[in-house]
Amino acid sequence: MSRFFFLLPEIRMGLANLVAHKLRTLLTMLGMIFGVGAVISMLSIGAGARQEALSFIETLGVNNVIIEAQETSGWPALQERRKVSPGLTFRDVRALKANLPQVELISARKRFKPGKVFPAATNDIPTVVGVIPEFPRIAGLHITAGRFFDAGEQAEGAPVAVLGDGARRAIFGLGDAVGQYVKVDDVWFHVIGVLGSSAAYQTEVEGVAVADRNMFIYVPLNAAILRLSNVESGYKDEIDGIYLKLPNSSQSVETAEAARAILNSTHHNAGDFTVIVPAGLLEEQRRTQSIFNFVMVAIAGISLLVGGIGIMNIMLATVLERTREIGIRRAIGAKRADIIRQFLLEATLISIAGGLMGIVFGFTLSRLIALTAGWSTIVSPSSIVLAFTVSVSVGLIFGLYPARQAAQLDPIEAMRYE
Repeated sequence: MSRFFFLLPEIRMGLANLVAHKLRTLLTMLGMIFGVGAVISMLSIGAGARQEALSFIETLGVNNVIIEAQETSGWPALQERRKVSPGLTFRDVRALKANLPQVELISARKRFKPGKVFPAATNDIPTVVGVIPEFPRIAGLHITAGRFFDAGEQAEGAPVAVLGDGARRAIFGLGDAVGQYVKVDDVWFHVIGVLGSSAAYQTEVEGVAVADRNMFIYVPLNAAILRLSNVESGYKDEIDGIYLKLPNSSQSVETAEAARAILNSTHHNAGDFTVIVPAGLLEEQRRTQSIFNFVMVAIAGISLLVGGIGIMNIMLATVLERTREIGIRRAIGAKRADIIRQFLLEATLISIAGGLMGIVFGFTLSRLIALTAGWSTIVSPSSIVLAFTVSVSVGLIFGLYPARQAAQLDPIEAMRYE
C-alpha cells in the first residue's frame, strides 16, 4: 500500500499528460479497445456455440447410443435396398438386446408426421413419436403435468398421448392439456401428460440432424404402429430409431462398434443406418472448441499487437517531445529508474483505459451479434480477465522500449534540446 502512495505523484503526472493530449491518447487506445473487444466477442461466440452443442448432446444422453435409420424416399430406391436389407426392424432390437448384455434399457422408435391435428395447431403440426414406457429414463424427459404411459397401455396400444411443451402450446394454448383429447389424422388420443420444455436448435449440431423435442407427441409404440400406419409407411422402415442406454459413457464407443457389427451382418452392409455416440460427439466437440478458441484468440491477438505497436510509436514520439523535461528531471536528481517508471506508467494507463473500454465494446458487440445473427453468445468472466490481462501486458511490453530510450538520454544534451 505504501508503494502505491509512493507512485501517486507519478500516476497523477501521467494522467495529466494523457488528458492534455486527449485525441492522441484516444487514438492510441483504439488498437487496445478493438483488440480486447475482438477477443471477448469471439470467445463469447465460441462459448455460446459450445454451450448449445453441449446442451444438445445432453438431450441425446451421454450414456446412450442411438441408431438412426437412413430411409429412402421412393419406391424404386426402396426396392433396390430391400434386395439386401430389411431396414431397421424389431428383429434388430431383439438381436441387440440378446447380444449386448451391458445395455440397461433399449427402446425402438417410430415417428409419424400427421397431415392434420385437432384442435388445429397454431404453428407447425407436431410430430408423433412412438416409444416404450421407459423412454423418459433413456432420453431424460421430465413430466410437468400428469404422467407417462405405462406397460399395460403399451401392450394394448392404447390411444393415449404425452405432449411436448411446444405441442401443448400449439394445440391448447395456455389451457390445461391433461385430460383433453387430440385428434391425430383420424385417431383420437387421450392426453395423459405434458413434458417440460427442452432446448431447441435450428441447425445441425456436430453433424447430427436436430429435431425440436418440444414439438413431439409421444404415444405408445404399439399405438403408433397399429393406429397411425398409412400409405407412406410402406416406404419406411418398420422402425426408424433404436435407443440403447448404458450404465456409463465409458462403454459407449465399444457398444456402438458392437451394435454396428451386429446390424451390418443382418443388413448385409447396406449402409441404411447411422450409429450416433453422444459421448464421442462430446469429446469431439471439446477438441474442436479448443482449436476454435486458439484460432479466434490468435486472430484477435493481432489487433492487440497492432495496439501495442501504436502505444510504442506514440510513446517514442512523447519521449522526443519531452526530451527537455526529461533532462531537467535528471538534472534535479531523478534516476534512470524514475524515468523508466514514469513512461511505463503512462503506457500502462493507456492499456488499462483501453482495456476497460474494450470490455464494454466487446460486451456490446457480443450482444449485437446475438441479436442480429441469432447466434448464442456467452461472455464469460474468464474471457474478460484474459483479454484485460493481455491488454495490460501488451502495454507494459511495448512501453518498455520507449521508457528505456528516455532513461538513456544524456541529461546535459536533453536540457539543450529545442
